[in-house]
Amino acid sequence: MAAAQGTPQRGGTLTVQINSEQRVLNPAIQASTGVYVMASKMVEPLVDLDAQGEPVGVLAESWESAPDGLTHSFRLRRGVTWHDGKDFTSKDVAFSAMECWKKILNYGTTLYQFLDRVETPDAHTAIFKFSRPMPQGLLLRALPDLGHVIPAHVYEGTDIRANPANTAPIGTGPFKFVQYERGQFLMAERNPNYWRGNGLPYLDRIVWRFIPDRAAGAAAIESGQVQLSPYSSLSLSDIARLSKDPRFTVSTKGNEANTAHTVMEMNLRRQELSDVRVRRALCHALDLEFFIENFLYGYAKLGTGPIPSSSAAFYVPRPAPYPFDRARAERMLDEAGFRRASRGAQRFAQPLKLLPAPWGEYTLNFATFIQQSLREIGVRVEIEARDAPGFLTGVYRDHNFDLTTGWHQYRSDPAVSTTVWFRTGSPVGAPWTNQYGYNNPEMDRVIDAAATELDAGHRKALYQDFVRIAIEDVPVHMAVEHAFISVYSKRLMSSHNTPRWASSSWADVWLAPA
Repeated sequence: MAAAQGTPQRGGTLTVQINSEQRVLNPAIQASTGVYVMASKMVEPLVDLDAQGEPVGVLAESWESAPDGLTHSFRLRRGVTWHDGKDFTSKDVAFSAMECWKKILNYGTTLYQFLDRVETPDAHTAIFKFSRPMPQGLLLRALPDLGHVIPAHVYEGTDIRANPANTAPIGTGPFKFVQYERGQFLMAERNPNYWRGNGLPYLDRIVWRFIPDRAAGAAAIESGQVQLSPYSSLSLSDIARLSKDPRFTVSTKGNEANTAHTVMEMNLRRQELSDVRVRRALCHALDLEFFIENFLYGYAKLGTGPIPSSSAAFYVPRPAPYPFDRARAERMLDEAGFRRASRGAQRFAQPLKLLPAPWGEYTLNFATFIQQSLREIGVRVEIEARDAPGFLTGVYRDHNFDLTTGWHQYRSDPAVSTTVWFRTGSPVGAPWTNQYGYNNPEMDRVIDAAATELDAGHRKALYQDFVRIAIEDVPVHMAVEHAFISVYSKRLMSSHNTPRWASSSWADVWLAPA
């Protein structure tokens, strides 16, 4: 009766399907939905987004900004303890910001490049000092993804990237790390000393099961072994089938702040791909409308640039920049000096090596589609499938690829996680950044100017320049825009009620009786 009336029920285990395993579980050094969906239940940010998509305090209670955008002061929450019993203080915020977000975090190194220092006048005040203006709205919308705080006392004096806490997180969140069995599961249990009080969290534990096979994931959902499959982890055919089953909810709701593009990245170190005419030709060779209809079951639309249509503040409508035109693609390759010796001959001496991101059906299908499409214009592509660690190493550290498919996720503001795909300067190995040899000083100038512009109208205009250059140079083809799809049991309550729900804390989630 209580559950039927919507009264939260305490207890129970929520089991979640995860389709790819992560190398680290520290969101302060690696920004990724694959990390957030697990680690954000243990490690918390300063700020998150509420149900309306507006910034709301988590470890920060309140904030204020100087008119010049150079100083942002945060009042921190009192009475918060780390899972090991130590007090959370401003020292933890300063350490996380200066040593992790600014130096290591894949998107943070660009966003925080002008962060000079974090002053800590007392244990519950952190004052961020920038050398160039930081718009308050940008900072607050970045912090949910790029503002997770880790304990200074655990990481100080260590190799941050190699610290054991990266796979056994120590946080302030509603759930405490218990066990991580590689290739099998991650487990976290209720934090009995969670600062929110009021009986939170409701669940006893969360178990994330690593089930990379999408058919096995669907079977686990149907059998009740798993109650949630986030971030489009099942096959689209199973998603379509389960949407007709009254036991489950299938929806994009709760993913509004993580609109994604399926992308094709091109390594400009490869001689042929260093020619922009070649890159444009490859884009024109892709019949994306056919791909959306036949591969994605219509769960997508054409991409029109690096800022998606869901971004009300920055999007300007425009047509898809590289419409399918195979004849045009052939002419462009001819003009670039890569003519076929005969019909059916290859244009390049060596095939292009394509590493598809192993995140789901979108990226894997897109790799196959690219291979088939480019074959028609005399460009041979060899696909080399790897697991998640192998993919990240091959693309972002070793640069051992020519093409790759992946997801780009837009997070509320272009400066959070979008411009970093085009700006130079990210550390080698930082995932989902410009690691393909693209270097345009004008692009860097526009990105930096937009990130520090306090006038909203001027920022929007600068981002139209950013979009124009990104489309013209096309080091990354933002081919298809789509929303992530969640599949979950109707027993799962208080879920998908914020625009980045799967990456939030789940403190108030509960399970109705079976």
